[in-house]
Formats: sequence, structure tokens, C-alpha cells
Amino acid sequence: MTVKRQILRSATLIGFVTLISRICGYLRDQRVTFLLGTSPAADAFILAFRIPNLIRRMTGEGALGASFIPVFAGYLREKPREEALRFAQKMFWDTAVILAVVAAAGCIFSKEVVRIFTLFGGVQAHWELAVFLNRIIFPCVFFVGLAALAAAILNTFLVFGLPASTTILFNLAVIVFSFGAMYRPILRWTPAEYRSPAVALAVGVLAGAAAQLVVQIPALARRGMKFMPAISFGDPGVRRIGRLVGPAFFGMGMYQINFFMDTIFATSRRMPAGSVASLYVADRVMELVLGSYAIAMSTALLPTMSRQAAAGKFGEMKSTFTFSMRIVSFITVPSAVGLMVLRTPIVQVLFQHGRFTADSTALTARALLYYALGLPAYGALKMVTPMYFSMQDTLTPARVGAYALAVNIALNATILLLFFRFFTNGGPALASSLAAYFYFLLLFWIFRERYGQLGARGLAGSLAKVAVCAAAMAAAASLGLRLTHFAGMTHVLEQAGALAGMIGVSVGVYFGVAWLLRCRELGEFLLLFRRGEAVYEGPAIEGGGSGL
Repeated sequence: MTVKRQILRSATLIGFVTLISRICGYLRDQRVTFLLGTSPAADAFILAFRIPNLIRRMTGEGALGASFIPVFAGYLREKPREEALRFAQKMFWDTAVILAVVAAAGCIFSKEVVRIFTLFGGVQAHWELAVFLNRIIFPCVFFVGLAALAAAILNTFLVFGLPASTTILFNLAVIVFSFGAMYRPILRWTPAEYRSPAVALAVGVLAGAAAQLVVQIPALARRGMKFMPAISFGDPGVRRIGRLVGPAFFGMGMYQINFFMDTIFATSRRMPAGSVASLYVADRVMELVLGSYAIAMSTALLPTMSRQAAAGKFGEMKSTFTFSMRIVSFITVPSAVGLMVLRTPIVQVLFQHGRFTADSTALTARALLYYALGLPAYGALKMVTPMYFSMQDTLTPARVGAYALAVNIALNATILLLFFRFFTNGGPALASSLAAYFYFLLLFWIFRERYGQLGARGLAGSLAKVAVCAAAMAAAASLGLRLTHFAGMTHVLEQAGALAGMIGVSVGVYFGVAWLLRCRELGEFLLLFRRGEAVYEGPAIEGGGSGL
């Protein structure tokens, strides 16, 4: 099996598991919107959830892994296995100490934390509920941070399935706590002024976070990891990761930081009620695509590129990047177009139930339009940042990310002050999308200037064909909307059937045109079904494999 097949198979495994997780995540969000709609309580829960979730997502989707995997891969390549595992043990306990302090501070200073992230919202009663919920949720950063480190260790051993599946447990925990049999007993112990299903949902978030760590411990133990306390902040490897992780936390988590900036602007008095919830739901719809393959490809890409960089095979590393960019663009560009054209039917079918009304759908569909515009850029960022991290350069993405954050803030302020009546609650989403394109293009240009050609001409040719295919798909989806008279449908099963039909026909048109244009990405997917033996360019590792 070639490196391409190895990456595709790993990414497909991760993507399949992540897709199941995203479906569970949808069911989780559907329960949240069913119980809370876009009410003030929903805004309070989502705000409280977003604050520690910013740390959860930034660590879980790459910051710890981006810093740890290249260093740990070097240990496994150059040192005895036992020494490498002792280093991982020290890293585990040092991380546990830091996360415990952060979790405690987040609970103690919950009011101040919430106040920082509602700068434009004034004093509103439901922010008091957010403070209470934040104290329940914030300790989850301890569990998910360690779970992210455990996943990075397993990913280095080429075990991907188990770490990717932990988010399924997280989502299931929240779903379980969303039912009356669970939340009614919890509410009896809740102060009267805070009694809301949101409290039980917050408890579910904490329980799910703990489960993410617990299920990975046996897999680590089977690979020789020991868990006796071994705190050593002075260890050279730990210090090296410490120098890398700060910039990586900022650079890899720029998408989440920008989204959080959107949340701050969404608390403005000018925004309609429910704007925070609408941005959250729109982001969740978009991440069904982004998380299912772009993040999966990124997760599979980093260990491979780290091994190539450690071996000095920079030409192969750049070739791996170009291949991954083409594959991800082949998926994210048509996905963005489909989300933009079918945004209202998608939101209506998925969420318009219970307290999530037609007005909630309109708010969310507007935000989804502008988030989907940036989907190809978000996917591309997931490919370009691992290239820097594999070379143990986390500072450049952080510096460029700071510029992108400044662009996002400037765009958010400009849209809010000058163009609010055109974009309303969609303004923050548009600002983030434009900032993402700026971030990617600048990172791509800098790497090209430092290390030479990255196959930009070939990428442009592939993107041109993908654009033609996506345009044909958009025409098919628009025609489907007119022919089915979706807006006049009232029954959810009828709506779901019509939406599934439109999506199926549109996807068929996309792949049909891709076949006519001889897009080579179609052929590369066939690598998944060819036989051959794997080539692993690194140290012999026991207990590797797919992680199934």
C-alpha cells in the first residue's frame, strides 16, 4: 500500500467514525434546540458551552497533537521504546497538573469569564444562568485535554479508530441527560432561579468529557504506557513541547478562536434574540462536512508528514500535502455549494421542531449561508497547518493567525456598524469566512517562499474542474427546489424525502460531471480498494494498525 493509500484509508476510517459522531452530535443538538430553541436559556447554555469548548476543540483537533506527535515520533525513531514511553508518561502528568489549575480557575472566576465574552451584550439576566452553567461545564477541560493527549499518543502508533470514536460517547452522554428521567431529578437540587433543562445538559457535557479519557486508558496500557505519577516540567522533551504548544494552540485553533469572536459580536444589542444560538447551530451543520473528512484527513496526515520530515524527505512531504489538498477540495467545494443552495431546507428538516420555530430556521439559514462560503478555506487550513507542525514550526501559523484574527475583528466591527441591515446575524459568519481565506493564502505563500514549489499549478487545474462540477451541481439543486415546491410542504417526512432526493440527484450530477471531465480525484479514491502491502517509513511499532 502506498503512502497515498495509507493516508486515504486512515482518513476514511477516521471520517467514518467521525461521521457517526457528527450524526450523534446532530441528535445532541436537536435535543438542545428541541428543549431550548433560540430562547435566552439557549443563548446562556451555548455561551457557557462555548467557553470551555474552545479549549476542548483546540486541543482535541490538533494543538496538543500538532506539538506532541512530531516530538514523540522522533523519540520512537531515535530512542528505545521504553524511553519514549517514559517521556509520554511525564507529558501526561505535567499536562494533568496544568489542566487541573485551568479548570479550577475557570470555575472560581466563572463570572469574570462570562463577562469577558459578553462585552457587547450589556447586563442581561440570562447571562447569570450562563455563569452558573459555566461552573458545571468548565471542569471538562481537564478530561478532554488529557483525552486529546491520549489520542495523540495512539495516533503516533497509527491507532485512529478508538480516539476518533470518543466523541460519540460525549454526544451520547448529553443526549441521555436531555431526557426528563435524567434532568428532572437534577433540577430538584438546582436553585429555583436556574431551573432549566440547560442545567442537566451541562451535567451531560461534563460526564461525556470524562468518558472520552477513560475509554482510551486501556488502549494506552496495552501499548506499554504506565500511569504512575511522574511530574517533570524540566524534561527536555516536555520543554520542547511546551515551546511548541502555545503557538500551536493559537494557530491550530484559529477556526475556533474566530468562531468565538463571532459569538462575542453576536451578543451585541443590535443582534436579534437567538443570534448566538443561530450561529452555533449553523456552525454545527457546516462541521458535519468539515469534521467528517477534512479533520479526518488532517489527523491522518500529521503522523505521516512528521515521519517524512524526520527522515528529511521534504519532497515527499510536499507531494503528500498537494495530494491531500486536492482530495479535500474535491469534497469541501461541492459541499459548500450544496449547503448554500439548500440551506433553508437543511435547517428546517434537521432542527425545526419543538421550540425551534420558522423564525429560528430563518436566522440559522442566514448564518449558514455565510459560514458555508468559507468551508473550502476551513478545509484547506486543516491541510496546510500540519505541514508547518510536521517541521516543528508552530510559531508561523500562530503569527499569521494573529493577523487573521485582526482581520476578523475588523470585518466584524465594520459589518456590525455599517452593513448590519444587509447581513444582520450573518455578519459574524461572513467575517470569519473571509478571514479564513486570508489565513490560508498567507500560510500557503509563506511556505512556498521558504521551501519551494507546492504544486500550485496542478492544484489550480484541479480546482477549475471541481468548480465546473460544483456549478452543475448547484444548478441541479436549484432546479430541484423549484420542481419539488419545498417551501409549500408541511409534513416533516415529506420534507425529509424531498431533501434527500435533491441531495442524491445533486451528488449524482457532481460525480457524473467529474467523470466526464476525468477528474483524477475519482481515480485516487479507488486506491482504497486495491490490494498491496503497507509501507511504514518509521520505527517498528507493536500494536499499530487501524485502531479498529
